[in-house]
Amino acid sequence: ELVESGGRLVKPGESLTLSCKASGFIFSNFAMDWGRQAPGKGLEWIVGVFSNGQSYYGDASLKGRFTAYRDENRNMLYLQMNDLRPEDTAIYYCARQRGPRGQGTQVTVSS
Repeated sequence: ELVESGGRLVKPGESLTLSCKASGFIFSNFAMDWGRQAPGKGLEWIVGVFSNGQSYYGDASLKGRFTAYRDENRNMLYLQMNDLRPEDTAIYYCARQRGPRGQGTQVTVSS
């Protein structure tokens, strides 16, 4: 099971960290991904983290603003988002190797 949390309404330029609690599988055996779905658009894979901590970007334009990291001891995945923009408004999902994902958490960026 994957449960995301931390989404909320923020103003442009603000930062936000999303969390994802994983359970029911051996967390360290899998790469973990963050994806997002903006209103009226399809799911976009934005950044992932291998079990060794190395990250990879599905959307290279987010490098420098978004950082994903994981805590193996707590089976947690995080997404640090800085300098948020209105176009970052979306439902954010965590997923196991771009497969099974959680219910998502809503991030809205608006003044």
